[in-house]
Amino acid sequence: MKYLKTGLCIFIAFVFIQSLFFKFSGSPETEFIFGTLGEWSGLAWFGKYGAYMVGIVELIASILLFTRFHALGAFLAVGTMTGAIFFHLFTPIGVAQPAFNEAGEVVGNDGGTLFVMACLVWLSAAFLLYQTRKGDREEVD
Repeated sequence: MKYLKTGLCIFIAFVFIQSLFFKFSGSPETEFIFGTLGEWSGLAWFGKYGAYMVGIVELIASILLFTRFHALGAFLAVGTMTGAIFFHLFTPIGVAQPAFNEAGEVVGNDGGTLFVMACLVWLSAAFLLYQTRKGDREEVD
């Protein structure tokens, strides 16, 4: 079970950390997603700063997953991905995201890959939380 937990932590951290480039560099994908959410919500600041805020939370979660505070990291991952899944399903960004070329032009879509990754991270983090909680109960008994 230890290897499964470690593998899930590595998976979550990999997904979060590889996405930081997009969130912190102002990529067309990030501008589309957070700009659309900013317009939809009426919170223009979220379109401009939301990616940085989410990226910071994902970075903190990634670090915490490998410390004694791993449950907090998993909790942050579940919370962040709950928001991502909600926004994919119930806002104009939708499930399939546009794919952009180097010039920032739309050249297709991702076929829902970003949404699927959010779901997989959510499931992984929820499992880690469940196992942590289960382990806490076993120690008390």
